[in-house]
Amino acid sequence: MDRILVSTVVYRSPETIFPYLQDFSRYPRYADHLESVRVDGDGDVGTRYDLRLAWWKLSYTARSEVTGVSAPTSLEWRLIKDIDAVGEWRIESVPDEAPETVDTASRIYFEAVYDPHSADEDVVSLPRFVSMGWVIDRLQPRLMDEARRVLERLVADIEGTRRSVELTVHETP
Repeated sequence: MDRILVSTVVYRSPETIFPYLQDFSRYPRYADHLESVRVDGDGDVGTRYDLRLAWWKLSYTARSEVTGVSAPTSLEWRLIKDIDAVGEWRIESVPDEAPETVDTASRIYFEAVYDPHSADEDVVSLPRFVSMGWVIDRLQPRLMDEARRVLERLVADIEGTRRSVELTVHETP
């Protein structure tokens, strides 16, 4: 199993941040390779999402499900087809990390634990002479870049203005 754990500081309270994380329909604005999200539910436990991804010559729809909600501090999810993956968005209040010009701060953590070799090769139509292993080898280094982009755009959405975001990498494959 591989694990990505990254975090950044947002100058807002957990109560302000949590709705942004719970609203998966916003995610295409944050991720370059996420084309669309179809929601089946209200964001609580059991809500399912079809995440339409496209990269290079490949496209794929991931199906995820919310498995735990502890507003305003945690949202847990898992993929429910084709690849073994679970994860969590976690928010901690960290007022001591706020600069003097703002009232409060929170640290957002994004964690994903996945088995890249559990991917079902039959669900992705690969070009001739391209193996799933080749695709995985090309995707893994891009995951951290995508995580950085997602968090920068998410912070801009939450705070209402774009700023340089420091990404703390706690663990990477």
